Amino acid sequence: MAVDWSGRARGARITIWVAEAVRGELTFLENGRSRDQVADLLVEWTRPYDRVVVGFDFAFSFPAWFLKESGYLSAHALWSAPADVGESWLAACAPPFWGRPGRPNRDGRNPFRATEQAIDPLHGIRPKSVFQIGGAGAVGTGSIRGMPILGRLSAAGFSIWPFDPPGWPRLVEIYPRALTQRVHKSSQLDRTAYLAERFGTSSMLTLAASTEDAFDAAVSALQMSLHASELASLPAYGSGLALLEGEIWMPRSL
Repeated sequence: MAVDWSGRARGARITIWVAEAVRGELTFLENGRSRDQVADLLVEWTRPYDRVVVGFDFAFSFPAWFLKESGYLSAHALWSAPADVGESWLAACAPPFWGRPGRPNRDGRNPFRATEQAIDPLHGIRPKSVFQIGGAGAVGTGSIRGMPILGRLSAAGFSIWPFDPPGWPRLVEIYPRALTQRVHKSSQLDRTAYLAERFGTSSMLTLAASTEDAFDAAVSALQMSLHASELASLPAYGSGLALLEGEIWMPRSL
């Protein structure tokens, strides 16, 4: 399963899409749920199954220096923080956060996690910093409003990779641009052609081509399904930076 997330304060139900793929076939694609309702859906859907992997397209943590500076000894501690802590970061947009009008990045410290820096740019596009909470492509707002959901799903028994020993059901962080690769996503014609070339045609795939958010959720779920064996054998981390910062899951080849 893959969730195309949203950090919008209003109207998030429209842009949050949940997709499911089984054996390379898209079997579910729907929007209309709030962030909490998406968590409810995942708990309900994964309960009857032995092995399910869910991908979220937001940052699961911050750079290690920010966690230490803020007093969080682990990502789990960060996810368990009251939601109003994150809301205060968003409201103030004080350094190291930036992106709101009149709030450029003037912090000077490295704003990226190691996993973001490890991804090669695709046509000049690379993962954004979680500290960017405004402007084109910003992921910070969605990440900050997504982290409490990670805490909730962790409490419900989800194994969140790479912070936990691999278990089931499993959550991974994904980067849809790396999974879709070269496609002009703002063009519905291009989205439709991309899906037809790689996955065929169906009413579900027509829905997937209808918006960029639906497209990202659908293609992410399909790519995850095609690489299910890799997702089933994710490495366990006993130590290292990934236990604080997280790691974006990437298939070995596309």
